[in-house]
Order: sequence, then structure tokens, then C-alpha cells
Amino acid sequence: MDMQQLFTIQKQLDETILKNHHLYDQDLVPAKVLALEVELGELANETRCFKFWSTKTSSPKAVVLEEFVDCLHFLLSIGLDKNFHNREFQGTNNDHNLLQQFQEVLKLSTEFYQSLSEEGYTQLFEGFLALGIKLGFTFDEIKEAYLMKNQINHQRQADGY
Repeated sequence: MDMQQLFTIQKQLDETILKNHHLYDQDLVPAKVLALEVELGELANETRCFKFWSTKTSSPKAVVLEEFVDCLHFLLSIGLDKNFHNREFQGTNNDHNLLQQFQEVLKLSTEFYQSLSEEGYTQLFEGFLALGIKLGFTFDEIKEAYLMKNQINHQRQADGY
């Protein structure tokens, strides 16, 4: 998937946040990785894929998609901070069920944070895209939802969020 447009758009949001919060000289990667992991937890919560004790079904697709693109915002931002954004990423389906794919992405996030390597980032990004496939999202749906949430995030910054 060609994510270059989304990286470009994310860079604008990141620059706004840096300016608004005077964060130019700080390494934000540790906070962004944790934010990604927290958002992944929120995403899993909306899918309810781990809630074996409950009979409730997943939240509506639009809610799950919004949580997915919340994760994507942090993933793109990390790639920009590490300068790992000048490539294409392949999201492929695999034999994992949804629960296993969440666990895989969380494992890849931890491994990336330990190495901070481009290979680790690529594996994390591609595992995340595979999660999107498991959730039934198309690239067009992801892109549209990302653009909508990005506008909300810019408005939040303008409002002093």
C-alpha cells in the first residue's frame, strides 16, 4: 500500500502539535509507541474479540474503523520521527484469527521499541495492515476515515485540546 499521502498529511499534524506544545527538542517515540499500544487496546475493546465471557457483539464498523485510524495516526507519526516512511508497506492476510493478530501486532510493537529499527517498523506496520484486513477494512475505507479523523485532530489542536 502506498501510504505516502498519509505520511505527508500526518507530518502537518505532527508539526502543529510540536509547535502548539513546544516539543521540538523532545524524543517523542517512547510516548508515541505507548500511545499506539493504548490505542490498540481500545481497538481490541471495540471488537470485543477477547471477551469470551460476554455475548455482546463488536461495536459498529464505523466505531472500530475510527479506533483503527487512531492507531494509524501514531504509527505514521513514529515512522516520520524515525525517518522510516519512504517505502510501501504490504498488508497481507494470514492464518491468524483476530485475537492472534492483535497479539502479533502488540508483540511487534514491543520488538520495534526494543530495536527502533527500520525492519522492526516495517514488520509492525505490515502486521497492523494485516489487522486491518482481518477487520474487513479496505484501503479506501482506511484512507477516508484517516482523513476525517485527521481533520478532527487538527480542529482539536486549534481548540486547545
